[in-house]
Amino acid sequence: MDIQLNALHYVYLLFTLLILGVMIRKRDTTLVCILGIFILGIIATSSLSQGIMGVFNSFIYAIVELMGTILIISVIVAMSTILTKTGVNEIMVSPFTKLIKSPTLAYWVIGILMMIISWFFWPSPAVALIGAVMLPVAVSAGLPALGVAMAMNLFGHGIALSGDFIIQGAPRLTADAAGIPVGEVISASIPLVIVMGAVTTIIAFIILKKDLKSGKLKVSKENRSRRIIDEDKSIKEILSNKTKKNLAIFIPVLFAIDVAVMFIADLQGGDATALIGGTAIFILIIVSILTHKGKALEEITKYLVTGLKFGFEIFGPVIPIAAFFYLGDEGFIKVIGEFLPQGSQGLVNDLGIALANTVPLNAGVGAVTLTTVGAITGLDGSGFSGISLAGSVARLFGAAIGKGIATLTALGQIAGIWVGGGTLIPWAVIPAAAICGVDPFELTRRNFVPVVVGLVVTTIVAMFIM
Repeated sequence: MDIQLNALHYVYLLFTLLILGVMIRKRDTTLVCILGIFILGIIATSSLSQGIMGVFNSFIYAIVELMGTILIISVIVAMSTILTKTGVNEIMVSPFTKLIKSPTLAYWVIGILMMIISWFFWPSPAVALIGAVMLPVAVSAGLPALGVAMAMNLFGHGIALSGDFIIQGAPRLTADAAGIPVGEVISASIPLVIVMGAVTTIIAFIILKKDLKSGKLKVSKENRSRRIIDEDKSIKEILSNKTKKNLAIFIPVLFAIDVAVMFIADLQGGDATALIGGTAIFILIIVSILTHKGKALEEITKYLVTGLKFGFEIFGPVIPIAAFFYLGDEGFIKVIGEFLPQGSQGLVNDLGIALANTVPLNAGVGAVTLTTVGAITGLDGSGFSGISLAGSVARLFGAAIGKGIATLTALGQIAGIWVGGGTLIPWAVIPAAAICGVDPFELTRRNFVPVVVGLVVTTIVAMFIM
């Protein structure tokens, strides 16, 4: 089917390329996105005032679309803050410390535990929940602090965050931009996440063991870790050990019940997020009441505010870029109005169909392009700010190839988050580096080879499963 492209399509494509270029130069994309929205609004409506209004309305649209994701992360951070302050987190991970008897066990136990907790709490709070507790045990078993940081990084900010199967913040962003259901992105991402995770963590472990054996990497018994959340000793001593132990059992059981309900009731996307988020809020309330007693009403609010500050700080850079890329789909009509040409299926779909008619694309070209785009979007160190672009490009290429939109979307998501979500960008690895007391630049250097090899292998696998 032939699609008649007009100025809106070309401007949208131009600004998509500009945003990509700005990301390559490691600069912020907010101004470019706002200008793109503004110019699209003026061209569509032939009105300066409507163009200005379109910028604001696009932000509202993006915030409304992202609010569920922002809120779930905020309440989980709020909950994890009080669990860390009260010391409940230490009791929760204490059974795993008994398994750590060697450097090998330390690497894999900490990594797998980090991955599991990150699925429910998100990686940054998970670092605070387990990092400082597990580090001394791992160092005593012979694993250097740098090895601990690598394990937490690769399993948490890599495997757990790139799939994000429970909270579903990442797949929600990419799915919205690609115009497909969240469930499709999650299903397509499972084999890719497994391949990427296995290749990366195994290569990292082999290099780690080799350097330990050769003496290139040595174990320092000095504990230089720093807690991400400042401890208040008076708060930590309020709850009895018995109460902490009961909570340490009660909390995982609640989340396990949530997972069971999700499978039984086939909850996905917003419903699954709501179940986890609601559970986190009630856990926050229960622990706050037990800890602060008469002051619980005020303290619950403070924890929620702390979480919301974190959520909006993380998603602040995401809102402008999401606002722009939502215009590539039905967001254009909702924000600007019915100004697309007759027969248009949305700016991105139209461009994809036009591309299919002019450029001979195939699965290989599409997969390599999405990995590259995803990696570039991660260069800002957020991991989230650019994955909407990956979803939008995946939709464009999927439409051109005629298949594989979900796989391409998942591939771009994985590349973007592995690079920018906390494994290859120095300022993105700071949570794990800080709690382990290691140099973030050294940590990213250690992660580089395993992650790059993992991305290459995952891209090749994606070509065959599209």
